[in-house]
Amino acid sequence: MRLQGRTAIITGAGSGIGRASANLFAEEGAHLALVDRDAAGLEETLRLVGEATTHVGDVGDAAFAETVVSDVVSRHGRLDILMTAAGFSVGGTVLTTDPDDWDAVFRTNVGGTWLWARAAVPQMQRQNSGSIITLASQLAIAGGKGNSAYIAAKGAIVSLTRTIAVDFATDGIRVNAIAPGAIDTPMLRRSFARHGNADEVREASRNRHAMKRFGVAEEIAQTALHLASDASSFTTGTVMVVDGGWLAA
Repeated sequence: MRLQGRTAIITGAGSGIGRASANLFAEEGAHLALVDRDAAGLEETLRLVGEATTHVGDVGDAAFAETVVSDVVSRHGRLDILMTAAGFSVGGTVLTTDPDDWDAVFRTNVGGTWLWARAAVPQMQRQNSGSIITLASQLAIAGGKGNSAYIAAKGAIVSLTRTIAVDFATDGIRVNAIAPGAIDTPMLRRSFARHGNADEVREASRNRHAMKRFGVAEEIAQTALHLASDASSFTTGTVMVVDGGWLAA
């Protein structure tokens, strides 16, 4: 098993990519700490993985991040993997996005990446090892319509990932981003539901991918497993695009 005996924190573990990654990491032998603001979703993930600690809270809360990392280290003596999969989107252009919504998107996506890396890095430095996996988006590279806060936040995650990777590369810490295409998750379904012509928007998005389908969360989890494992030992500061050919089309 590729993660036997390793300890991982996964934010956004209550659904979607976070849940699929938790399930795969558990199958590969990892000890898991699952984080989400959705307590019911976390309980469902826990039933799937069998054994883990669960932590309900706001990923944009610095004290919450510090507390979870401290708990994991006290239980296991180390922290090998941090995956920041928590995400939030509201839709809207710069004209139609409410400032409070803009702040909420950045709090979850960017704050939920920065604060957790900030909490995790000192322990990884002490170990001289660790893998941090962030979640960007193909939209951070391609751009897109009607989702300005989310796309800006995902672009910030790309830049943040690269600078953390450079800052701590000599400490044995690898930091990489995954940029998924449209993945069939509850968040994607909610984003389509915001439109009056939801079915039309959904089909346009599906057809925008060269493979003419949406991805599934398990496909992104496989990429996360690669980045979490020794198979990616010489990989840091990169953005792994897993987008069904969106950027190539």
